Amino acid sequence: MKTVYLDNAATTQIDDQVIEVMHTSMKSNYGNPSSIHQFGRKAKSAVETARKNIAKHFNVTASEIIFTAGGTEADNLILHNAVFNLGVKRIITTKIEHHAVLHTCFHLEKNHNILVDYVNLDEFGTVDTVHLEQLLSASEDKTLVSLMLINNEIGNILDIDEVTEICIKNNALFHSDTVQAIGHYNIDLQKISLDFMVSSAHKFHGPKGVGFAFFRKGFGILPMLHGGEQEMGARSSTENVHAILGMEKALEIAVSSLEEDKNYIENLKKYFIFELKSISKDIQFNGLSSDIENSSYTILNVRFPFTNDMLLFSLDMAGIAISGGSACQSGSNKGSHVLQEILNDTDANKTSVRFSFSKYTTKEEIDFVVKYLETAI
Repeated sequence: MKTVYLDNAATTQIDDQVIEVMHTSMKSNYGNPSSIHQFGRKAKSAVETARKNIAKHFNVTASEIIFTAGGTEADNLILHNAVFNLGVKRIITTKIEHHAVLHTCFHLEKNHNILVDYVNLDEFGTVDTVHLEQLLSASEDKTLVSLMLINNEIGNILDIDEVTEICIKNNALFHSDTVQAIGHYNIDLQKISLDFMVSSAHKFHGPKGVGFAFFRKGFGILPMLHGGEQEMGARSSTENVHAILGMEKALEIAVSSLEEDKNYIENLKKYFIFELKSISKDIQFNGLSSDIENSSYTILNVRFPFTNDMLLFSLDMAGIAISGGSACQSGSNKGSHVLQEILNDTDANKTSVRFSFSKYTTKEEIDFVVKYLETAI
């Protein structure tokens, strides 16, 4: 049976060059980076070289990169650190953030008396920056703003320049979940005044279970995990050497071919939108996902003019892998918290599907999906 993978916002196919790097490391670089003998020193050197190379892609220093098990741990580390180490008393976010941020905010609010305020959104999920400024100016409490750069379900791109300007003006710290952006967009942290950001390697054709947190120089870090002095004392646990080297290679590949991949994938997305509109004028797109300029070129969230709880299952049976929302909430019957927040009740009850693309997606695969959807509709 022909299979088509269009769930790249959940995870991506690992690049063959990344597999080769990791395979080589597993065979020859098995020392513990904390060991003082030559095997340990070799592993430590590889990790620190990877850290320096990753830092260069964002125009920061190696000491500002902390390796983690992925984006969720990185978000948790940053938010907890802001509260327990930097004296943050209030967090401003939105109700359509990734659950790695939302659930952490719920925890901090419930258990540590942190005030959590939510910025207004319009019907497309765009952040109301006027309201953001009003929230910031309404209190003198030390505040952290946490807004994701690219929404993982509807693909909206945050106006990060405007948000950073507002945060600086109001002396607020700024954290962004950048998981869907890294490897797909250039991020120069000397030009963007982000204080904290996160990455997860498997979103850009690297291995699962590894990522990093960026802490702007000058912010101390209190660890959440205790037991060792790894990661400059910020994150105990023996470093996942092979995965870190895989992430380094995946990022190198992504950055070197970024414009080429972007143009290729963006054209596929435009073609898919055109073909879907040809099937039915009643097909709609959630958020700004059909706005090429203001949404990620890798994500398209489609709302069909009917309610069919079996559509995702039938697509899967046809060999087509897609998602109804974030993979992190699979098994939940609550549906997408993002769509429930921005859509009216009628539209929220219609069937919505997230299609997400990568450099491995082909036009032939898009045609296959369009033909199936045409028959299904």
